[in-house]
Amino acid sequence: MNQSILSKLEQLSMRLEEINALLSDQSIASDQNKFRELSIEHSQLTPVNDKYKSYLSTIDDIEAAEKLLSEQDDEMKQMAEEEISSGQKVLEQLELDLKKALLPKDPNDSRNIILEIRAGTGGDEASIFAGEIFRMYQRYTELQNWSFKLVDMNDNGLGGIKEVTFEINGSGVFRKMKHEAGTHRVQRVRSTESQGRIHTSAVTVAVLPRLEDINITINQEDIRTDIFHSGGAGGQNVNKVATAVRLTHNPSGIVVTCQRERSQSQNRLIAMDLLKVRLWDLEYQKQQLEHSKNRKDQVGSGDRSEKIRTYNFPQGRVTDHRINESVYNLDEFLNGSIDILIDKLIRNEQIKKLSENEDN
Repeated sequence: MNQSILSKLEQLSMRLEEINALLSDQSIASDQNKFRELSIEHSQLTPVNDKYKSYLSTIDDIEAAEKLLSEQDDEMKQMAEEEISSGQKVLEQLELDLKKALLPKDPNDSRNIILEIRAGTGGDEASIFAGEIFRMYQRYTELQNWSFKLVDMNDNGLGGIKEVTFEINGSGVFRKMKHEAGTHRVQRVRSTESQGRIHTSAVTVAVLPRLEDINITINQEDIRTDIFHSGGAGGQNVNKVATAVRLTHNPSGIVVTCQRERSQSQNRLIAMDLLKVRLWDLEYQKQQLEHSKNRKDQVGSGDRSEKIRTYNFPQGRVTDHRINESVYNLDEFLNGSIDILIDKLIRNEQIKKLSENEDN
């Protein structure tokens, strides 16, 4: 391991000792906010420091075994060689783990998300597929023990969805779900197709981190507000009271709708929060595009118009084009078992970051 990484790990170890001392300080203990911040940092640094200690201990064990190689006893030499060999393997894994632990973290990884699905090319088939993707994420949310809240849905009356917006709350939601952003393509024979021709449709998925601390100023004069009757479940309240809210931000052209609550004022607050997140994301996407242009080894633009995945029904295959990986469990995948690709995408992200760190 190079000296700069070892230096970072040593600084991390010293910082942990400092935090331990601060947490035992009575003045810190009485400041709840400071105590909570230090406790979070302590929980983040401790597992890294434990691996660092194991790394140093393994080096000591290998060096001790190397000294035994000069012994005259053949059995002792063989034991030393075996210990060195096994120690080197442990050392390699610890080194990789420590490099990953020191990778720069996405500050949004721990955030909840707002997820939007929109039917794209393909007419009614695209709407049907959007409904299937929506249910896939609902099922995945259940499997992850996350919570799900519908914000707005616009169906096509045929069992499909034109567009849907919902929230997912839980531990590390954005870290996993950010990899779902992009264009999802489906290839299958339509039920009305008599000649067995394969039809191609697409939906787009946007994954926005839920930013409670977002600082965006919106001029109210730039917003057009429309109030209308909610659709879907809700009993007589749906038909009698206009509670759904649609906000149109004229400068950007962004339109957000919320009909989740029975109160018009509550729906407006939710829609305003969503508008702020969409405006933040618009700026974020510009920054990402500029970053991708400046990268030496560009692997996809990260633009949502880019096709990220194909769901091929005739072959029962799901292919992720970013990592050129295919799995042949389409039914299970659409039933929420999507970790098989998400885990590989996370590993791919780590590998790229490691490569960029080494280049720098």
